[in-house]
Amino acid sequence: MKRFAIAAFALLATPALAAEPVTIWRDPGCGCCDAYAEYLRAEGFEVTVIDDRNFDKTSISVGVPEAGLGCHLAKMGNYFVSGLVPVEILNRLMAQQPAITGITLPGMPMNAPGMAPEKTGTLRVYAFGPEGVAVYSDE
Repeated sequence: MKRFAIAAFALLATPALAAEPVTIWRDPGCGCCDAYAEYLRAEGFEVTVIDDRNFDKTSISVGVPEAGLGCHLAKMGNYFVSGLVPVEILNRLMAQQPAITGITLPGMPMNAPGMAPEKTGTLRVYAFGPEGVAVYSDE
């Protein structure tokens, strides 16, 4: 019974993670960033979008590896998120609270949220921080 109560609590707690405010810095001409912001809103996130033609320089200044730049930079809780990272990975990041600076999905994969109506196939997301870069998720 105790395990059931813990599992039920975890399921009920998951939507609360989606209430996390997200700020996105993006190039003003990027339509996929608008689609990604709408995707996050549909999943329950509070999203603020800031036009920033220099989001790439800002990304590098907060630790995103230059080779790992996504099409925008987001701030969520204490983490920086670069690229079109799926919600289930964002929720896991916030639930696990790893000792990293953030995560990145490099480039603009055609099967990522914001580029496709829904995620399909495998997306490799990397963690970055003081310890370097490592695969965070490969799903």
